[in-house]
Amino acid sequence: MKKNKRLQKLREILPEKRLDGIIISQPENRYYLSGFNGSAGYLIITQDKAVLTTDFRYTEQAANQAPDYEIIRIKGKLDGWFPGLVSSLNIRRLGFESEVINLVEYRKYRNSLKKKGIPAWLIATSGIVEDLRILKDPDEIRCIEKAVEIADKAYTGMEDNIKPGMTEKRVAWEIEKSLREKGSEALPFEVIVASGPNAALPHHQPSDRAIREGEPVLIDMGARYGGYASDLSRTLSMGKPDDTFLKVYNTVLDAQETAMSIIKGKMTGHTADNAARKIIDKAGYGDMFGHSLGHGVGLAAHELPHVSPDSKDILSDGMVFTVEPGIYLSGWGGVRIEDTVVMENGRVRAVTRARKVRYD
Repeated sequence: MKKNKRLQKLREILPEKRLDGIIISQPENRYYLSGFNGSAGYLIITQDKAVLTTDFRYTEQAANQAPDYEIIRIKGKLDGWFPGLVSSLNIRRLGFESEVINLVEYRKYRNSLKKKGIPAWLIATSGIVEDLRILKDPDEIRCIEKAVEIADKAYTGMEDNIKPGMTEKRVAWEIEKSLREKGSEALPFEVIVASGPNAALPHHQPSDRAIREGEPVLIDMGARYGGYASDLSRTLSMGKPDDTFLKVYNTVLDAQETAMSIIKGKMTGHTADNAARKIIDKAGYGDMFGHSLGHGVGLAAHELPHVSPDSKDILSDGMVFTVEPGIYLSGWGGVRIEDTVVMENGRVRAVTRARKVRYD
């Protein structure tokens, strides 16, 4: 979807929210609406104006990346430019992103308007742009597919070379280096490598622990391409797997395969999550699956839709999300298997191609 079409959709929402305009500072939302990927700047959007304010470091970049916007160079404190701009745009009710603007920043906005006598109200909003981002257009899906391809290749190279005796940090570094060499932009999240008992910690940070024979190694990694992320998890057995590994791993794999075969359009995130959770519950590991089945993937590694026990999000074509059941046993380790998928024609298509072993 072209950026001006996104602006049009946002403008259609403003009257529904009784807003004259909205200020956007969340980086992913700013990029989504304008194409500007600098680290500092604000969008102020009304029905007939689209303004991008940034400092001298980024004005030329902003002009190149955001042709639909009037670029205004700002300097100094907020009260030096913000009240005058709000007044010149005839804004009386200005929406702001309540998940991004903290209380201190809100007071700076409010006080700057008050000191200059600008009769404008600041209105808290939530999820307006995020709701637009939930459906991916073909260009966005192509970027995600490329990010998935990069991660798949990096994982395959690592799988061929990982061996007992390597530390978690060493494996994580080799993965990160491979991701960048294969074309990834800045990684969407830190690589997770968790071996043995550490694999019971879903978001374990790689340590100096050496990987040992006969234990699980959980790897969670992602790439970024064109601003868009991918997310991939696999769990390996170093050497001959024990009985616990066989039961846990195959239960997780069954749960993932079942969910991916059942998920369809108009299903809620709750129903999708429950499809996998039933398999894990039946195997006696229900209390050891403590996170959601999945989450949306896009400009952020975690975004809408929610695919969780309490999610009311309706899954539909154009959504990209993960399917990642897991079981974690304290003192032993854990297993998570995660693919990035896209909803098409009412069904999920796995974008991830990295090998999934079925252990016997």
